[in-house]
Amino acid sequence: MAPTSTLASSGILPADIPSHPVETIAGDPACGVVLLCDHASNEVPADLDNLGLPPEQFERHIGYDIGATDVVRELARKLGAPAVLTRFSRLVIDPNRGRDDPTLVMRLSDGAVVPGNARIDDDGIAERIRRFYDPYDAHVTGMIEEALATGVAPVVVSVHSFTPVWRGWPRPWQVGLLWDGDDRMAMALIDALERDGERNVGRNEPYAGGLPGDTIDRHATCRGLANALIEIRQDLIATESGAHDWADRFARLIKEVLPSPVLHEIRHFPQRFSAP
Repeated sequence: MAPTSTLASSGILPADIPSHPVETIAGDPACGVVLLCDHASNEVPADLDNLGLPPEQFERHIGYDIGATDVVRELARKLGAPAVLTRFSRLVIDPNRGRDDPTLVMRLSDGAVVPGNARIDDDGIAERIRRFYDPYDAHVTGMIEEALATGVAPVVVSVHSFTPVWRGWPRPWQVGLLWDGDDRMAMALIDALERDGERNVGRNEPYAGGLPGDTIDRHATCRGLANALIEIRQDLIATESGAHDWADRFARLIKEVLPSPVLHEIRHFPQRFSAP
């Protein structure tokens, strides 16, 4: 299914976009999965004046998760699944953080000082929560509730990307699966990837999967829904063809594991909340 809207790959958003900070993709609410893309866009509303940064900074991973948007759109099409994607840069506000997380609005990101965030106060953060964070949350909640209303507890799958090298350290994984206390979907996908010939899957790598108040915590863990955060190395999905290849692969593997009844049981697990 086609997305309800499309965005340019870079540049300032039209003035009306702040009132529409979320992209949704229609899908079958009973298909068993809801897809999320927390860092889908590198766009900044015109009134925020690029946060005082040159445009090239938004082409880096600090601005968005490179390649993740194309993966999610293609996954949604192949699975017939509903999806929710952001339409604002993670530098505006990071919806994959809790409301009281000090990195909710980044003042410094991988060596880049963000002038438009450097002196933001509590009122400024509250306004960004109202304009961007809350609408994303509301759309995710709505899609999950629509799925639950069908009688099928959905698996929540969030797609991100990571850099090949971080602070001088190479990251050997092509893909990582992240989870906190509930490993049902993550381990099912890890097993499927290994059967598919993938021999170096990150298990809670390159990040640990537990972060209090993050998207999975707010929308899946708290409801007892099976979940997984997929991290794909960004150089593998930076092109449309690469993103579609990985979407094809994950669509096939998700279809393989999704019929398992255990993935659709509402179960609550102890949370570990490991540091990222």
